[in-house]
Amino acid sequence: MKTDQNELVDFDAIDRRILTELQIDGRITNVELARRAGISAPPCLRRVRRLEEAGLIRGYHAETDGSKLGWSITFFVIVGLESQKEVMLSGFEKQVATWEEVRECHMIRGGGDFLLRLVARDAAHENILTQRLTGLPEVSRVQTLQTIRTSKNVAGVPI
Repeated sequence: MKTDQNELVDFDAIDRRILTELQIDGRITNVELARRAGISAPPCLRRVRRLEEAGLIRGYHAETDGSKLGWSITFFVIVGLESQKEVMLSGFEKQVATWEEVRECHMIRGGGDFLLRLVARDAAHENILTQRLTGLPEVSRVQTLQTIRTSKNVAGVPI
């Protein structure tokens, strides 16, 4: 297994089963994971550790229900900056990384510089966040896209 973050990592069918099961249920016990992967528990734990060390498994988290926690609005924002100089791009990324409402930040091409996914408590909060973005000196354009409903939201990638 290679550990360079920019290279594909070699893994076998058992590793694929382990990764698939962990994407479905990150709280699965090692014993149950081993059973589903068709191996015993000790080598399963070694494989999981190796997959973590190689960077294929970056962490574990709980999937929460935002609306039940008071975050009723999810919206996306396409942001255009005044310049695409690296100092401006990285400065913008660092700034929005500090906003708790920004859940994802992607540098994009074709129609903007960044695509953000944000959450807001209500429409007024969404407007405040949009105003914060439009008020940043390096921002030249903001287009907001509010989510009406989400019909699919799958963590991870196909394995």
